[in-house]
Formats: sequence, C-alpha cells, structure tokens
Amino acid sequence: MKKAGILNRHLSGALAELGHGDGVLVCDAGMPIPDGPRVVDLAFRAGVPSFEEVLDGLLAELVVEGATGAAEVRGANPAAADLLDARFPELDLVSHEKLKELSAAARLVVRTGEARPYANVLLRCGVFF
Repeated sequence: MKKAGILNRHLSGALAELGHGDGVLVCDAGMPIPDGPRVVDLAFRAGVPSFEEVLDGLLAELVVEGATGAAEVRGANPAAADLLDARFPELDLVSHEKLKELSAAARLVVRTGEARPYANVLLRCGVFF
C-alpha cells in the first residue's frame, strides 16, 4: 500500500500511464465531460474535493509544461483565476467553448466536486529530464 501521494488507485494508475504531451483536464463538477478520455470522478458532494486540493495534489506528482484555462474565469471566479495565475505564470486562456473542444483530446479527465464556475484547467504533461 502507498503511504504518500495520491492514494486513489484509479487516479494513481491513470497518472502512471501518462506520457509527454498528454492532456489532463482538471474540472469542476459542472464541466461537460467528453466521450473518449479516461475519467476519474472524485466528486463527492458540492465543493468536495475542491479544485485547489485536487490541482495541488496532481501538480505534486506530474511534470507540467503548459496549462490552458477559460478566459471567463477572470470575471466569474476571481479565486480560481488567482489560483491558476499563481500555479501557472504562463497560463494560456481561451474561450470556455474552445476549452471544451480541446478537452476532447485529453487523455485523462479528473472531475472534482468544485461548485464554482470555470474552475477548469487543461494540463499538458512534460517530461522529467
């Protein structure tokens, strides 16, 4: 049994399968999930687990070379915008509709219980060397 890091076996296993360039969508409970990507649904109830908790847990285990969020987050959810800016100084912003289109090519979707709008980010995996 693991003693640290992500303990959820489905999520831990999915992360181990990712490679350079793969996309991981970390999303709120309301984001439409496209057909195709593997989905690990962590949502328990509204707000649990939060977008921040899940994102920080993933960032502790993944090499990320880029991130894309929805431009609408700036006006609709300043707390999520501040979080994304703090974690990703070079965050790419696109329309929410474009983010939904891009998410169809993700390899993994991690759904949180976040109940505030536009708390979504598409991560692009990097390589550790």
